[in-house]
Amino acid sequence: QVQLVESGGGLVQPGGSLRLSCAASGFIFVNYALGWYRVAPGKQREFVAAVTSGGNTNYADSVKGRFTISRDNAKNTVYLQMNSLKPEDTAVYYCNVRVRSRDNWGQGTQVTVSS
Repeated sequence: QVQLVESGGGLVQPGGSLRLSCAASGFIFVNYALGWYRVAPGKQREFVAAVTSGGNTNYADSVKGRFTISRDNAKNTVYLQMNSLKPEDTAVYYCNVRVRSRDNWGQGTQVTVSS
């Protein structure tokens, strides 16, 4: 079955950087778009970034110019490089893939931006 395992979260000061990873299995990775979403305290889940099977990317306005999504098809892994982090980026970050019309999610990784 589809499995997504996120890692790389942690505590970082404002202005700092983190790189999240999402290791995927259970589907033909190269054929699918993948995305990152986040859930901040007291808020609904929101889209962060996505990358298509062809490598095209899309970002939420709130992270454009600061975050970069990428994929390594040889490693079945998608990354989210996060720079210039702000306190409002604090959230649990989830990896997503839709396979056969079903959304699949990882367990999430906590990112906390605080001084």
